[in-house]
Amino acid sequence: MLLRSFLVVLVAFIATGLRAADTISIDFGRDVLPILSENCLHCHGPDEAERQAGLRLDQAEAAYEDLGGYAAIVPGEPDESEVISRILTDDPDSMMPPPASHLQLSDNDRETLTEWIKQGGQYETHWAFALPQKSLASGIDAIVDQRLAARGLTRSPVASAETLCRRIYLDVIGLPPSPTQIDEFVASEKRDHETAVSDLVNRLLQSDAYAEKWSRHWLDVARYSDTNGFEKDMPRDQWAWRDWVIRSIAKDQPYNEFVVEQIAGDLLPNVTQDQLVATGFLRNGMVNEEGAIVNEQFRIEGIFDRMDCLGKAVLGLSLQCAQCHTHKFDPLTHDEYFGMFAFLNDTYEAQSWVYSDDQLKAIENIQKQVADIEEKIKADHPDWQSQLAEYVEKETKREADWESLKADELVWIGGLNHPTQEPDNSILVLGHPTTTGKIFVTAQPEKRHITAVRIEALRHGDLAFGGPGRSFWGTFAISEVEVWSRNSKEADWQSVKLSKANADFSETTKKLEPYYLPTRQDKTTEDRRVGPAAFLIDGNTRTAWRPDRGPMLRHTESVAMIKLEQPLDLPDGGEIKIQLTQDHGGNGGRANLQLGCYRLGVTDTDRPSLPAHDHAATIALKTKDMQALFRGWRQRNEMFKEANEQIDKLESSYPEAMTSVLHTAQTAPEHARTTRLLSRGSWDQPAHEVKPHTPTVLPALDVESPTRLDFARWLVSEDNPLAARVQVNRVWQAMFGRGIVETSEDFGTRTPEPEYAELLDWLAVDYVQHNWSLKHLVQRIVNSQTYQQTSTVDLELTVADPNNEWLARGPRFRAEAEVIRDVALTAAGLLHHQVGGPSIFPPVPPSLLEYNFFKPDYWDPATPPLRYRRSLYVFRKRSMPDPVLTTFDAPNSDAACARRVRSNTPLAALVSLNEPVFVEAAQAMALRVLREGGETDESRIDYAYRLVTGRHAKPAEVATLIEMLDHNSKRLADGWLSIDKVGFTNPDERPELPDGVIPRDVAAWAMVTRVLLNLDETLTKS
Repeated sequence: MLLRSFLVVLVAFIATGLRAADTISIDFGRDVLPILSENCLHCHGPDEAERQAGLRLDQAEAAYEDLGGYAAIVPGEPDESEVISRILTDDPDSMMPPPASHLQLSDNDRETLTEWIKQGGQYETHWAFALPQKSLASGIDAIVDQRLAARGLTRSPVASAETLCRRIYLDVIGLPPSPTQIDEFVASEKRDHETAVSDLVNRLLQSDAYAEKWSRHWLDVARYSDTNGFEKDMPRDQWAWRDWVIRSIAKDQPYNEFVVEQIAGDLLPNVTQDQLVATGFLRNGMVNEEGAIVNEQFRIEGIFDRMDCLGKAVLGLSLQCAQCHTHKFDPLTHDEYFGMFAFLNDTYEAQSWVYSDDQLKAIENIQKQVADIEEKIKADHPDWQSQLAEYVEKETKREADWESLKADELVWIGGLNHPTQEPDNSILVLGHPTTTGKIFVTAQPEKRHITAVRIEALRHGDLAFGGPGRSFWGTFAISEVEVWSRNSKEADWQSVKLSKANADFSETTKKLEPYYLPTRQDKTTEDRRVGPAAFLIDGNTRTAWRPDRGPMLRHTESVAMIKLEQPLDLPDGGEIKIQLTQDHGGNGGRANLQLGCYRLGVTDTDRPSLPAHDHAATIALKTKDMQALFRGWRQRNEMFKEANEQIDKLESSYPEAMTSVLHTAQTAPEHARTTRLLSRGSWDQPAHEVKPHTPTVLPALDVESPTRLDFARWLVSEDNPLAARVQVNRVWQAMFGRGIVETSEDFGTRTPEPEYAELLDWLAVDYVQHNWSLKHLVQRIVNSQTYQQTSTVDLELTVADPNNEWLARGPRFRAEAEVIRDVALTAAGLLHHQVGGPSIFPPVPPSLLEYNFFKPDYWDPATPPLRYRRSLYVFRKRSMPDPVLTTFDAPNSDAACARRVRSNTPLAALVSLNEPVFVEAAQAMALRVLREGGETDESRIDYAYRLVTGRHAKPAEVATLIEMLDHNSKRLADGWLSIDKVGFTNPDERPELPDGVIPRDVAAWAMVTRVLLNLDETLTKS
């Protein structure tokens, strides 16, 4: 022992000794670059705007350059190098770093730089920017053994079978093994250790629990949440994306495909619903629903968030540092940042319905039957194409009679909304909708003789489900339309009488659904109705036109036309004002029935009318959507009446979706955006145009006009040196508590080459060679002797290597928040194994709900068995993170989290002793122990120990707990404690007790199990 202690201390001294020793070769990436990055590159690095004296120290040619008789670095000659002169001088006017920077080199730093220049001052590519290479050493253990041998160390022995079994269960599926499962593994391990481990891992990798456990790690870095964040922090339906992650991991989707689908799944050929849902990854960030915001500002902020997430999740780079200026340390320019930004800029903030598998089959069947009917129409009418052409020509002429209005004034009354007019004269209203509102448009039409006005309800990708409405369902209702005119800007407005309104579609008159009604309403609003277009001009704001065609066509375009009682003749300079009143909305902003995108128009034709087809066909005249034009042609053709009725019946059977998802979608050509560099990262300071491109420090994206799909594939290409390393490191971190690179989110130049860079590269190459398989990677790690080591070591090694960077022992650390809760529920026999579906609301103190800006009235704590679902499914509210999970360091999802910071505070014990779910788990575990643990207290204590720690109880532990059991039983018998409160979740519905067990026994055991659920061993993976 004394010899081992001496060797460990000696090794530690050597490892931290001065690197300037002549016998030590200085490595640029490991030894020099971290010094330059931390102390020099802020002023002498990539950022041209901040560069001092025109000197760069991040590039060899610049550092070696003749500066007029001297150079910053003269290879092999430290005495002639200006850098050495400046770091050694005591003159405050000359020393570097300057005193004002508050940076100071250590003596070791100075000696390292001096020795580096003496050895040639050679620059090398930062280790993370070079492609990983597989070393000659074969496998994890060979590399680790080699490094340990260099330190005079060897690996620790393999952990006990019980410990190893529990470790594997917690790492692979995030749940503890049962005593029976432990016994099976122990017996198998005695026969053949290697086979037992391999078989166990293989079995666990096939379970749903594995997919759930590893999904949680991705949810952290993807900033998944069930709410929007910011002030209102309203709920969102995003769990369909979370379930997609679970399914993808369960089927072991290759990581490169996994990433591509999340960044550009909507651009893949023959895109599936799953691939569309996958792009919810980019939309997991916060959404600001405040009324007064400028939508463009927060659209830009949303893309900044996506860039930050991509940097941390995929590239392992601090991209946000180049958002406002060129990166101070990494070779990433301001322009290159916006080159990547451009790939994400030309997208919609989309939302789509998500259907179950059965619903998708039903939809496919409906579409096939409709297609068959339309094909029969074509077959029965060989001249259908010429008839369609005549129809298109006629409708094009009809459409030419209408002039769309260009607004001179565009005002929203009744709330802080900011409507904008698009180039096609459509009006777009985004952001958080108000409960009620009026919007008016003032214009000077070119047509001076006006007989009717038209309202086109249009689709737009930034609206829920493409619009046209702003409600949670993408619907709208217009209560009233009013028209005024005046002959000049100085004249008073005169009301214009309206005579008749009709539309391409109207619902039959019905009462407004309760969920659309405001939460605060007077009796005059209770009889609100929706129905025909005539409601637009009936003078009653309690009636409204709403063209909800049902699930299949709910989001198609619509049109309403209002005839003037008398033609309106405007002189030159005359103006028209059209006002829409929208008073049919409320209920927390999710059900506000307002138009999101529309266009107003006027006509001078003597007999204005609407065609007998859906307005989508009229829109298709410009977009050349032949399917929509064919649909319009058959709709207005009387000879197809029977076919149209059949199709209408089929379409009316279209299912209502089970949920929705926020996701990304490519903008239509008419909405394409130009990306400009934003000075200082400010949304309102656009500079020069930036085309989509990637950083030069990484392999080129060799595509002439690259798309977001090209960008996604580039991110995870085999030529990219970062993607595989970053993912492998994150997996290692999950299993060892610390990544091979500690800063999992940052592999940039300020991150020195890690102790086991060779191991990281070997694993990264192996990962790619095995089709980016997470299951293979997990199996590879678990099967290694390095992973299987005991975590019990002597004090000296722990002191010398507290973070286990040398890998001379097995992993030991407090389990993650979700694992701690799930362990308690599993030990209690309560864990509910439903996979996927909506998140559940956990119990929280009522006072916590009161502190929300908007009290979450929807917060209805789940009841058993859903109450006991895995922690993955606990509702994530950004402004009110779950107190239990937060106490154990779960992130709140405001930003991407590549690694959790592990804390140790008294709050943890208070939570696991007193939080309702933990108390209920202790009570249920007490019953389980009494039912399954045998007839004696000793056997029950041993069984309880095995449930929570995986091992048998020691005699001293048994004696202590029996003493505690007797003591608490007496206190309960004496009335000091309430049997009902201590022992039972619901005293009025006590479960059936085992023979010979009385309620006091359950309560006494519940106090014991509360202690056991709080043992260090229970909360720790060792």
